[in-house]
Amino acid sequence: MDHSSDDSSSVDSSEDASRDSKLEFSEDEETLINRMYKLVGERWSLIAGRIPGRSAEEIEKYWTSRYTSS
Repeated sequence: MDHSSDDSSSVDSSEDASRDSKLEFSEDEETLINRMYKLVGERWSLIAGRIPGRSAEEIEKYWTSRYTSS
């Protein structure tokens, strides 16, 4: 039981981060998202189409959690 409480505290914090940023993005993905955003704006499905395995919702959630100042 002891080790499960240790695991759950680290899992909880990473789960919270996952919910907030909707998964971690690689440096290449972040660069591509930034470049695509400058070209096409908030056309998340178009951006997601350039990143295999990512949905428009994931991209949008990443962007808003990273670049919205509220």
